[in-house]
Amino acid sequence: MEKLGIHSFVWTGGTTQQELEGAMEKSHRLGYKLIEFPRLDPKKFDVSWLAKRLADYELKVTVTMGLPLDGDISSEDAAVVERGEQILSDAVAITRDLGGQKLGGIIFSAHTKYKSLPTQKGWDNSVGALSRVAPKAKEAGVTLNLEVVNRFETNLLNTTAQGLAFIKDTGADNIFLHLDTFHMNIEEADPVQAIKFAGDKLGYFHIGESNRGFLGSGVINFPAIFDALVASGYDDWVTFESFSSEVVDEDLSITCAIWRNTWKDNVEVARHAKAYIEDCYRVAKRKAETARTV
Repeated sequence: MEKLGIHSFVWTGGTTQQELEGAMEKSHRLGYKLIEFPRLDPKKFDVSWLAKRLADYELKVTVTMGLPLDGDISSEDAAVVERGEQILSDAVAITRDLGGQKLGGIIFSAHTKYKSLPTQKGWDNSVGALSRVAPKAKEAGVTLNLEVVNRFETNLLNTTAQGLAFIKDTGADNIFLHLDTFHMNIEEADPVQAIKFAGDKLGYFHIGESNRGFLGSGVINFPAIFDALVASGYDDWVTFESFSSEVVDEDLSITCAIWRNTWKDNVEVARHAKAYIEDCYRVAKRKAETARTV
């Protein structure tokens, strides 16, 4: 599978130059073709240096993030929405400068557990902010990919259907869905049907197990997931995401409740994931080809 990536939190919870270098080296050595960097803080590293090292390692890059509460574009506070819009514009610029083509994650609300229902005004504010960021992203050659996550990490977009309605409201043709098997397993009535329903609006895909650990050690039906991806014609990036308390990012650990060591050896979990994903994809392709054989 050529378009196979890995989340940098498999390797490190930090964003210092040394930590980023190690993450890139391990990803390249194991044969991954893309690395996903979340919440990049340009104050902690040199953007031009990172762009060069990505090229040296022949790695593509995706940038993902979750908006902070004081930059929540689904807020009813105009100042908070404006701050969030600037955060997104800055993230688009960083993605562009790194040579990336996708900005994903929870870019439509704060990444947090809300204590109230979303409001129509909040929805409209989020739609409006992303509608204004979308042209800047298009000019930068970057697509915006809305990660549909579970109810404990946002109150705005928890299902594919909600995500598609949101995209329609923006009127933008460079906003897509970022789906994730971990979240779909919680929220979707049927992840397979959700993938098919997303159709050509699926722009980025996360593979993660129900327990965040080794693929195949939980309850997600990955053969069916890959059958759906192949059937829908999805041929873009698939990125492995796994979290363990072995690698700590304090903010993520709190927000996503990463309290257990789902694995201790990140090289082992990454090597296993690559083989597992490639095997699932190969079998799904073979089944699809066999079904079309006269």
